[in-house]
This record gives sequence, C-alpha cells and structure tokens, in this order.
Amino acid sequence: QVQLVESGGGLVQAGGSLRLSCAASGSLFSINAMGWYRQAPENQRELVAQITSDGRTNYADSVKGRFTISRDNAKNTVYLQMNSLEPEDTAVYYCYANLIRIWPRVPSDYWGQGTQVTVSS
Repeated sequence: QVQLVESGGGLVQAGGSLRLSCAASGSLFSINAMGWYRQAPENQRELVAQITSDGRTNYADSVKGRFTISRDNAKNTVYLQMNSLEPEDTAVYYCYANLIRIWPRVPSDYWGQGTQVTVSS
C-alpha cells in the first residue's frame, strides 16, 4: 500500500502565504516526479507545479514567481510554498506522485486526498 498525506491548507487573506506538505509512505521503491494539482469548483484539475527526482521544476504560468515547489527525498516529501496568494488561487490542492512500489516495480500515479486552500479578498 502507498499513501500520500497532505497537510497545510486553510484560510488566508489575499497577499498572505501558506505552505503545503505531502508525505508519501508505504511499500516504496523509488519516487519519480512529485507535484501539486488544484481544482476549483466547476473547473478542471490543473497542474500547479511539478518537481523531478533530480530537482527540475515546472510551474503553471499563473503561479510563477509566487509559488515554490521543493522536495526532501530522504523524507519522501514534497512542499509547496505559496506566497502572494490571490482569491483566484482558491481551490482543492492535490498532491501527486509518480512512483515505483517494491512490487510490482512499475511506475504508477498516486494522489493525495486533497486539501482546501481558500484565499479571501
């Protein structure tokens, strides 16, 4: 079994900051890319940021310069530091990992349960 457990969501005023964390646990062999997606009501789920196992990052244009993704490979954890938050950032944020279990050793996608981020104006 593999689990992704998120934490750090909440309510913040516009211009404020939040930090999301997501820890992977279970029968892990290795983790490839990790990242964050978000889904606002009546919108499709969209990529926010992604980081590879060697630290290469990719961001949505809407969050560049405001959000920073990082990971601690020793802790199997990915972080999303969100600064200068805007009401448009309000959404459920989902952690994502492409990882390989101890068995079977094939890459698969896993998702966290989601954490709500609400930015008030």
